[in-house]
Amino acid sequence: MTYTVISCRVWTDGPHSENESVRMAEIACRDGISTIVATPHIKDRVIPVELIRQRVCSLNDRLQEEGIGVEIISGADVYALLDPSIICSYTVSNTDYVLLEFPHTHIPRNAGEILFQVISAGKVPIITHPERNPTVIRRPETVMEFASEGLLLQITADSLLGRMGRDVMECARFLLSRGVVHFIASDAHSFRGRVPVLSEALEVASRTIGSERALRLVRDNPMSVIRGEGLVYSD
Repeated sequence: MTYTVISCRVWTDGPHSENESVRMAEIACRDGISTIVATPHIKDRVIPVELIRQRVCSLNDRLQEEGIGVEIISGADVYALLDPSIICSYTVSNTDYVLLEFPHTHIPRNAGEILFQVISAGKVPIITHPERNPTVIRRPETVMEFASEGLLLQITADSLLGRMGRDVMECARFLLSRGVVHFIASDAHSFRGRVPVLSEALEVASRTIGSERALRLVRDNPMSVIRGEGLVYSD
């Protein structure tokens, strides 16, 4: 069984060297992960898109040399309060999908307007780790409304496993049980602690929504994003 991770800090704000990135890829490979979307944070420091692609190419060359069966794809986790023109330039693998991160402390009142601007530009926003946001923990319907309008949600593996705290875990499992989660990602930052592993979270998700639907969140849906295809929602 192979999985795809569409949110992983495989360089920049995660590991501090290419060697550490390689160690992360080794861990991912052992867990059955075959594809990783590198998602450096785009917030206070705006990293040129071309630099991300260059680093991804360099890392892929290194992984091939070392015989590690993981492919790295370019992407980013973009701060939602940046100018929409900046947000829309950081798509996943040059598709129309863009990973969007709201402030850690709240969901801004103009969130709907932000999302509308991104969608109007022809992009498909994927809201990352909403279950860790205090506003969503208190009122999950905040993002459930977004999902009902066709927006996509991605939760973190460690959230499902309770490693981000009980409130975060309960929120993640609630959103999952309500059928509004489209992706489970590792959001790994290093080869220690927050590592690129999905198998444990997949087991938890399978107990909640069934193995077929859970697999879709770590395999089928992420690959559809990378290919620039629409998601398949049939059960």
